[in-house]
Amino acid sequence: MYLVKRIIVQVLISTSKEQKIFYLFKFEEIKLTPMKPTVIFKLFLLLLVAPNLHSQITTSDPEISKMVSEVKTENLEAIVKKLVSFGTRHTLSDTKSNTRGIGAAQRWVKSEFDKYALASNGRLTSKIDYFTIKADGKRIAVDSELGNVMATLKGTDPTDNRVLIISGHLDSRASDVMDAKSDAPGANDDGSGVACVMELARIMSQREFPFTLIFATVVGEEQGLYGAKHLADIAKEQKWNLIAMLNNDMIGNSLSSGTQLRDNTQVRVFSETIPYTETEAEAKMRKATNRDNDSPSRQLARYIKTVTQQYVPQLDIQLVYRNDRFLRGGDHTPFSQNGFTAIRFCEMNENYDHQHQNVRKENNIQYGDLPEFMDFEYMRKVTCSNLSTFSNLAWSPKAPENVGIEVKELTNSSVLVWQAPQGKPVFGYTILIRETSASHWQKAVFTKENKIEIPYSKDNYFFAVQSVDTLGHASLPVFPIPIR
Repeated sequence: MYLVKRIIVQVLISTSKEQKIFYLFKFEEIKLTPMKPTVIFKLFLLLLVAPNLHSQITTSDPEISKMVSEVKTENLEAIVKKLVSFGTRHTLSDTKSNTRGIGAAQRWVKSEFDKYALASNGRLTSKIDYFTIKADGKRIAVDSELGNVMATLKGTDPTDNRVLIISGHLDSRASDVMDAKSDAPGANDDGSGVACVMELARIMSQREFPFTLIFATVVGEEQGLYGAKHLADIAKEQKWNLIAMLNNDMIGNSLSSGTQLRDNTQVRVFSETIPYTETEAEAKMRKATNRDNDSPSRQLARYIKTVTQQYVPQLDIQLVYRNDRFLRGGDHTPFSQNGFTAIRFCEMNENYDHQHQNVRKENNIQYGDLPEFMDFEYMRKVTCSNLSTFSNLAWSPKAPENVGIEVKELTNSSVLVWQAPQGKPVFGYTILIRETSASHWQKAVFTKENKIEIPYSKDNYFFAVQSVDTLGHASLPVFPIPIR
C-alpha cells in the first residue's frame, strides 16, 4: 500500500496586472493500492480539469487597499469629539443654536459633506432632507420637523440604476429618552456610526463608481427609527434598485460592562433570518429548500465577512442570526421591513455604563457616553470593514440571473445553471459552497461558463452563485432555486 500524506498543487491559470487566479488542490491521506493504479491516473486527470472544479483565490484590488489605508484614527476621533461638543443631539433638541442641539449638528455634518464635494468633480451633493413627524403619544410629544443629513455620490453609468446606502444615526439621548435638554454626548451611540459614514464619504468621493452611493446620517433613531423609516419609505415609493443597506450603530467600544471583557478583534453583523416581506410562495420555497439561513440580508452578512478577511487584518465578523439584539432594533430594520437587503454593524461588547446614561459619577463610576471610553483603533478597523465592503459592492458587476439547481434526477453531484447579468461584462462566476451546519462559506469554485456540475451533493451542502469582474469585485451571492 502506498500512502500519500499530502499533495498540494498550485496552478496559475491567469496572470495580469489586475488579477492572479490560482487553483489549489489539497488531498489528505490518499491511500493508493497496487491493485488500483488507475487512481493515480484519475488524480492527475483531475488537475487537468481543474478550472471548473476548484477554488478561486484572487489578489486584492490595490485601489481598495489604498482606500482602506486612508481611513485615519485621528479623523474618526476628531469627528466624534466635534459631535460631542454640541452638548446634546436629541432629536427634539434645539434647532436654532449654532453651537448646541441637533440643528447645529446637522448643519455641521452638511458643511463637512460640502467640503468633501470639492474633491468629487461635482458628483457629490449634500442636503438636509426635512420631514414632519406627527406626535405619537410615545416618544414624539408634539408634531416635529426632523431632518436626515445626506450626501449622494452620483454614479458614472447612467444605465446602471443600482443604489447603495450606508448610515449612522446623528441623534443622541440621555437616561430619559424624552429629555431634550440635558447633555447627551452620544460619542459611541452613535457618533461612531456617523464618523464612519463621513470618513467613507470623504474617501470615496475622490473616486468614481458606476452607480449611486448614499451616505446618510439619520435622526429620530432613539425616538423610534423615524429618520430611517422616512428614507426607507422613499426608497420603496420611488422603486429604488437598492441592493444593500449597511447600518452602523455603536462601533467604537471594545470593553464590556459587568464582565469587563475587552475584544477589539471582533464585530457583530446582524441580519434577518426570514425576510419581513416574504410571500406565501416564497415561504413555501424556503421550507422546501431549507434555506432558513440564506435570506438576502444573511448573504450580505457573509459577503462582509469574506471581504473583511481579505482587506482588514485582526478583525473578524461574527455573524449573528438575529435581525438585531434581543428585543431591540436599529435603522436597518425599516429597510428590511420594506423588502430591502440590510444589516447592522455593532461592536462585540456593549458597555451599559456608557449607553443611554446621564453624564454623572456615582460610587466612583463615571457614567455617560463620552469619547474617553472609546477605542478609536477598533473603530478604525470596523470602518475599514465598511469601506472594503461598500467599495467592492460599488464596483461589482450585477448579480447572475435565474440561478437554479437541477433536480431532474437523483445524483451525488450538483448541477447549477444561471444567466449572465445585464450591464457590465463579468469575468466569471464563483460558486460558493458550505455544509448545511456551517454558518459561512467553506469552499469556492470558479468558472467562466453559465453551467457547472460540481461533486458536492445538494443533500449535504448549500450553494450560491455570484458574478466576478477582472479585479475580483463580486456581486452579492444568489441562492439557487430548484429547476426541472
